[in-house]
Amino acid sequence: MRRATAAAAAATLALIAACSSPSDTTADPAPNPRPTQAQSPSEPAPTPTPPPEPPRVTPDDARVRTAMDAVRHLALEIGPRPGTTKAYFEAAAWVERQLTGSGWSVERQRFPTPAGYSWNAPVEAGPSVNLIATQGELQPGEPWLAVGAHLDTVPLAPGAEDNASGIGVLLAVAEALQDTRSRLPVVLVAFGSEEPRGEGDAHHHYGSRAYVASLTPQQRQSLRGMVSMDRVGVGDVLPVGTPADGPTALTDALVEAARSAGVETVLDTGQDSSDHWSFVRDGLPGARLGGTSYGAYHSAADLPAVVNRAQLERTARTVLAWLR
Repeated sequence: MRRATAAAAAATLALIAACSSPSDTTADPAPNPRPTQAQSPSEPAPTPTPPPEPPRVTPDDARVRTAMDAVRHLALEIGPRPGTTKAYFEAAAWVERQLTGSGWSVERQRFPTPAGYSWNAPVEAGPSVNLIATQGELQPGEPWLAVGAHLDTVPLAPGAEDNASGIGVLLAVAEALQDTRSRLPVVLVAFGSEEPRGEGDAHHHYGSRAYVASLTPQQRQSLRGMVSMDRVGVGDVLPVGTPADGPTALTDALVEAARSAGVETVLDTGQDSSDHWSFVRDGLPGARLGGTSYGAYHSAADLPAVVNRAQLERTARTVLAWLR
């Protein structure tokens, strides 16, 4: 019995010795291993490379066909579109689709418009909308620019020149800025109910007045200029309009932009008959492009044949040069 017990004990000791042998591949690793380079806590994660900035917009980025297509669609497919009518909202929906298709975010700003008499016929009261298009988020206090055009017409007028021409250039500007950048953030606005509904300033420019009233104190302070494009498809020279008796810093900048884009201009002083006036009367910098007289003004003859492609191009080139 003692020999068997001794033998068993010897076998057990031999087994324990074998299990603790240095050749055992399951042994615990050495404590506190040296960290590898990837594990080093002292090295920050690599910073991702930001994407390259898009190129600056140029006057050559203007695509006149976009403007002319808009003139044809608004004047021929939709036709007369006073600011509170079903036709106006159809036009607004179409313009919104064009803007979003060019990568812009569009907000609808609803506002009331009274009844009245618009040039050649009575018009009913009702809501209208502005279309406010932005790219990215405008930071409070950050300098910015605004470009606008009114979308409505007087009754009976298809409004090719007044003002599908301005809306067409607005869409061409939006398209040109889709893959480029401007010197400052830009807000594009298609205004409703610009046309008069009575005599005097109080019965005019309802959409732009609503837009200006909605601006915050910071937005007012940081606005560097607003340009209204109104009747920009007729003429051989581009009118630059201001309510002042002479040039302003903004009109000087527009004239210089036009010169750099190869566009001839004429200064039109005392000009307060477009949406820029809603800004100027509130102490904000505003100017108008367009306004050459033409025989089909506010009539059923205001059709695409009235509109000159070259004048649309002059306007688009001037605006893009100013935004550049």
